[in-house]
Amino acid sequence: MLDGRYDRHYDGHYDVRGSGPLLLVIPGGAGHPMGLEGAVARLSERFTVVTYDPLGLSRGPLDGAVEDQRVQVWSDRAHQLLDSLLPDGESACVFGSSSGGIVALDLLARYPERLRRVVAHEPPSIGVLPDAVRQHAMITEVYEIHRTEGVAAATARLSAILEGRSGEPGPRPTSAAADGGENTPSGRNTPDSQEAQNTPMDIFLGHVLRPFTSHALDLDTLKGLSSRLTLGAGSDSRGQLPFRTAALLAELSGGDFVEFPGGHLGVLQHPIAFADRLTEAL
Repeated sequence: MLDGRYDRHYDGHYDVRGSGPLLLVIPGGAGHPMGLEGAVARLSERFTVVTYDPLGLSRGPLDGAVEDQRVQVWSDRAHQLLDSLLPDGESACVFGSSSGGIVALDLLARYPERLRRVVAHEPPSIGVLPDAVRQHAMITEVYEIHRTEGVAAATARLSAILEGRSGEPGPRPTSAAADGGENTPSGRNTPDSQEAQNTPMDIFLGHVLRPFTSHALDLDTLKGLSSRLTLGAGSDSRGQLPFRTAALLAELSGGDFVEFPGGHLGVLQHPIAFADRLTEAL
């Protein structure tokens, strides 16, 4: 189990393991590092692995209302974390997967002086796709399903979209409550129990998915930093939306493209093989 570290110069939570060059790991979803233990253990044989927990979800569900998250805020805090850990003039490697990959790309574009190498695995930056309008419409549909039907239904719809098992966006689900959600804890109209609210998946679907997939990357700046950038996608994701997005981002930015074991959750499914492939890419 990783040891939590807090720094007086950094307002947030992170875990540190291993020794060697610093590698910052930015988890996907809502930033909860659950399931990363196997890959982190392997990586820590070669690196000082710093696992970034932007919302502190590893300490338990958040209390109170959660605001929509912003990529720039997460990358600002990641930069603050690196400044608190790195000596002046030194840089780190960064790995981010899914939503964490979007943060890693933004971090490279805005704070390149602190980054030596960035690997972004299947970042869902769908704005670069030729059918971006259609994809954004389906993400909005997922958001509405989450708001009206709950986490399970929204997760199923999102999986279908990512895996290409869905055609045109379906009709919006109608409201399940007559009070418009005014009596739910967060003002949302949702059938989820209170225990399901403010969990990592609930926060991801309600407050991360839409703003992160809508975030516009600075491709012009990334082109100038392409020698430090690798885009990755899982071999099991071929033909699916995450693979298509990563491959196009590599083409547009000029960065390398590397295939990893597994699919979108390959770092969880094949932690040792994934970590070894990441080490090669770094």
